[in-house]
Amino acid sequence: MRSLAGYPFNINKCILGKVTTKQVLPFKRRNYIFISTNCHIPSGYAAILMNKLPSEVDLTPIVHIIQDIDHLKDGDIILIEPSGQINVLYEKNTYDNSILVTQRCNCACIMCPQPKLSNEYDQLDLNIKLISLMDKNTKILGITGGEPTLLENSFFEIISACKKYLPKTELNLLTNGINFHNLDFVQKLIKIKHPNLFIEIPIYADTDSQHNKIIGAKGFYKTIQGLYNLALFNQKIGLRIVIHKLNYERLPQLAEFIYHNFPFVFHIAFMQMEIIGHAKENIDELWIDPYYYDNHLETAINYLNNRQMNVSIYNSQLCILPKSLWKFSKKSISSWKNIYIDECTNCNQVNNCGGLFVSSINKYSEYLKTIKFDTEFV
Repeated sequence: MRSLAGYPFNINKCILGKVTTKQVLPFKRRNYIFISTNCHIPSGYAAILMNKLPSEVDLTPIVHIIQDIDHLKDGDIILIEPSGQINVLYEKNTYDNSILVTQRCNCACIMCPQPKLSNEYDQLDLNIKLISLMDKNTKILGITGGEPTLLENSFFEIISACKKYLPKTELNLLTNGINFHNLDFVQKLIKIKHPNLFIEIPIYADTDSQHNKIIGAKGFYKTIQGLYNLALFNQKIGLRIVIHKLNYERLPQLAEFIYHNFPFVFHIAFMQMEIIGHAKENIDELWIDPYYYDNHLETAINYLNNRQMNVSIYNSQLCILPKSLWKFSKKSISSWKNIYIDECTNCNQVNNCGGLFVSSINKYSEYLKTIKFDTEFV
């Protein structure tokens, strides 16, 4: 989530609204946050953003002297905190939008980038309003956590709100899948009849002991049951595998396990680890240079691809992948946390490469290099 900072005035609670630089009709203004390029403060808006506080002001909530205010565009949705921090919850001109619906979780994954919280305030009303303000032509929206299904009825309300306000939007739900072992829970989700719901679930190993060690919970068989329950209703499902030192050696066996047990999955993503949160804390136990698991990854990818399974590589850099795997590599890192280092500057594949997480700036493959040869990306 991108954040900006400014100086607050007349703000004593969080304010959610859609950014605009153009005047909107008075009866709509309560849902808009106006960016003023002069000292004029129009009435009726949820808040005003401006570079300089005028000498005479009323009780309108204002944030002024905002660094990088030019990053905000019409149609973006922001949350202003009483401190003056501005959190960009939705960017109209990107495919990387997601809603963090909870930070509670029933797992403790050793490499989790979003450590869980046991206590948090109810965000349902805020999330429903956020969804209602989004552009109706939004292509993709992620629902993530923590573990979204822990919200129970609130989870179903969020999915229903997405169906109501964003019926054309592909909804990408990231979940550990454990709660889907309960068939009644799955049936409640299916009854919503969301027209374009894609559920992505992690399988980190082909054995219960290894998978459970990685997620810090006894969830292997419940996740598998959840996959089968979803498949009963022809629900569109994807699998995600984050690769690290604890599981890279058995990637070929995991590929076989997936093919024989989950032939119904729509997509399988093998992912380079993001070094933040628990992954950073446990880096000595988890880190292996991605270059050194290429052979295992190549075997797994080719096994699944040869059996007509839809497979991709996320978060990786082309220069450390065998060229045979380039066609599977996707630019998957969210724009606000995506970087390219000096070696990328003169690389003729930089536009095709996924780059790095900003959190990887001090920890990345020693084999990163500039690709100089002339070739098409295939």
